[in-house]
Amino acid sequence: MSATLNVPLPPEAAFRLFTARGECDWVPGWEPVFPVETPDDTAPGTVWLTASSEEETTWLVASRDFPRSVSYARITPGVRAGTVTVTLAATEAGSEVTVTYDMTPLTPVAAEALGEFAAAYPSFIRSWEELIAAHLAGGVGGAAAPRT
Repeated sequence: MSATLNVPLPPEAAFRLFTARGECDWVPGWEPVFPVETPDDTAPGTVWLTASSEEETTWLVASRDFPRSVSYARITPGVRAGTVTVTLAATEAGSEVTVTYDMTPLTPVAAEALGEFAAAYPSFIRSWEELIAAHLAGGVGGAAAPRT
């Protein structure tokens, strides 16, 4: 599933917003943990973990073409696995950002949850655009939908 949002920054500046550390600036509750400290959280092969009360996800930077794209592999053991790819293109107003989730459910329950996530995906990405705009304006954004 793919959806597009607009960010009023050029790709060189907007890119950071879609990195493990950069998302801390605008995603409520986003707290990546790096098992091995790294100065560049976009270097291919970099690993970090995220957790909620229900699950833990391992993320890996699969590829990076700064400032055009970054792709992450992610595995939530026993639940889902796949990739998240962020592609940035310059526009007159900043950047058009396309976020593509390509996920495989690992159980029937996970398949149902991914179906619900897919149905809500356009509004999920709209919430990212709103949260980023609030962050850039110096405001405090509302609660984002949980990341799947």
